[in-house]
Parts: sequence; C-alpha cells; structure tokens
Amino acid sequence: MGAKVLERFPAGAPRGSWPAEEYAARRRAEGQPATVVMDLEDDAFLVVVPTSEED
Repeated sequence: MGAKVLERFPAGAPRGSWPAEEYAARRRAEGQPATVVMDLEDDAFLVVVPTSEED
C-alpha cells in the first residue's frame, strides 16, 4: 500500500496554528481518509491519503 501527498505545509507555522491538521480535517469531513505525517528531511508536514499500488 502506498500514499499520495495531497498537500505540504512547512513545519514553522506560527504558535497555535496547525494548518496541516486543519486541512486534513477538512478532507476527512469530505470522506477522504487523510492523515498528517512529518517529512523530517524537508522539515514539513504532509497530508496524505492511502493508495493502492496500481495508482
């Protein structure tokens, strides 16, 4: 199983701001199984959804 990146957010958001989590919550409200993961190499949060290997 793979994952598709829907959006990237820099990790340096202002204190109290969670743009990646808010974006993922909106996608989940639309029915997409969005999850937030951290890309340590790029210091960014990624919003991803699972995909099958064929996608």
